[in-house]
Amino acid sequence: MLLGLGLFVVCAVAAVVAAAGVVAMALPGRPQPWSTRLLRRAAAAAAWAAAAVYSLGFFSVLASEQAFGDGADSIPAPACRDGFDEETKQGLSHHRSSYLPLRFDCVRHDGSVYSSDPGYVWMNGATASLALAAALLVIGAGFATGFRARKTAVVS
Repeated sequence: MLLGLGLFVVCAVAAVVAAAGVVAMALPGRPQPWSTRLLRRAAAAAAWAAAAVYSLGFFSVLASEQAFGDGADSIPAPACRDGFDEETKQGLSHHRSSYLPLRFDCVRHDGSVYSSDPGYVWMNGATASLALAAALLVIGAGFATGFRARKTAVVS
């Protein structure tokens, strides 16, 4: 669990450093061509932020998996019992977990399912959105480089 927290902190710090690089491009004295560098730095910031959010959820699911079957009061999974009222927990039979997309679902005997943590929804959405933004920014940087090369070829 400590490894998960450490990985989250490393990714979060890297995202903040990359975001500072994006802000630095707005200051006077920025290197040329600044638009391509801005897009690449923004892509790095989005990628690191996606990694930070995903690692937070990944290790949360991993911790819930490890708590299952570990000791006398571990079945059904503590993540499916802790913080829920008796009516919700009634008929709990097993759980399903997934690392892509992040989820730890609790399954009742009748087949109905409830999530052990509604936070997985925003983690999945944020990870996907940030990863997509990073990919689009990298593609945009490639187009900007190609456009600049064509522009200088026409001028020459």
